[in-house]
Amino acid sequence: MTHIHPSAIIDPSAEIAPSAIIGAFSVVEAGVRIGPDTIIAPMCHILSHTTIGAQCRVHTGAVIGDVPQDRAYTGAVSGCDIGDCTVIREHVTIHRGTAPGSTTRIGKQCLLMVGCHVGHNCTLEDDVTLVNGTLLGGHAHIGARAILSGHVAVHQFVRIGEGALVGVLARITQDVLPYFTVTGSGTNVGINRIGLRRLGVAGREIDEAQRAFRVLCHESHSLPVAREMLTVEFVGHVGMSILAFLAADSRRGFHLRGRLSRRKVAEHSESDAATPTT
Repeated sequence: MTHIHPSAIIDPSAEIAPSAIIGAFSVVEAGVRIGPDTIIAPMCHILSHTTIGAQCRVHTGAVIGDVPQDRAYTGAVSGCDIGDCTVIREHVTIHRGTAPGSTTRIGKQCLLMVGCHVGHNCTLEDDVTLVNGTLLGGHAHIGARAILSGHVAVHQFVRIGEGALVGVLARITQDVLPYFTVTGSGTNVGINRIGLRRLGVAGREIDEAQRAFRVLCHESHSLPVAREMLTVEFVGHVGMSILAFLAADSRRGFHLRGRLSRRKVAEHSESDAATPTT
């Protein structure tokens, strides 16, 4: 039997698995589907046309499937899908799609920490982590196993590649390449080496990621020339993922500004000191 608190308001048309739990004062609207063993904490609001998979946990105060904050929205029926085993912490907001039949999608085993916002038509692939206060503009696409640190703001239509790591307080206005690490200033500082190792990636694969970082962020090549160079060199999954990301359509362009290494900074300082001034 489904465990629903007597104070919860459940529309009769909602489809709730028998093993799901609905907490006190939560509201579940018409057309909602909630999977087995999912727990909806007290005082959550699950709006129409939302699907939540199995073994999810939605914490107090979350609002899932509300209408988009988009002037183009005219009341069309659109959706919001949450994958299995995803955890949505306190006061997270997730909005459904703008266009008729469109959907905001959260993958499996994602973790959305306190106060995050996922705008209309966003896609989060599996195992994405959004740390407290992260904000995603509409149509953002976050690749599998990417980590966005606290209070990151992502512009609409931006893509963040799989395995990327975005630093705290970053303002992301262009696409972030797979397995790259970007700081709060929007500067590429290297590859997500720890993340790659956690995935069991080593040796040649990590070398390819490092090579991509060097060619794209520090060598003076145009993007087409850099892509051609890397295409000849890369054979592994990591390298091919980076090339595929570069080849896909980009509405915002790419974050390719790189921070100089300590050695390069020293070289530039010596060069400046040797240059006569007037």
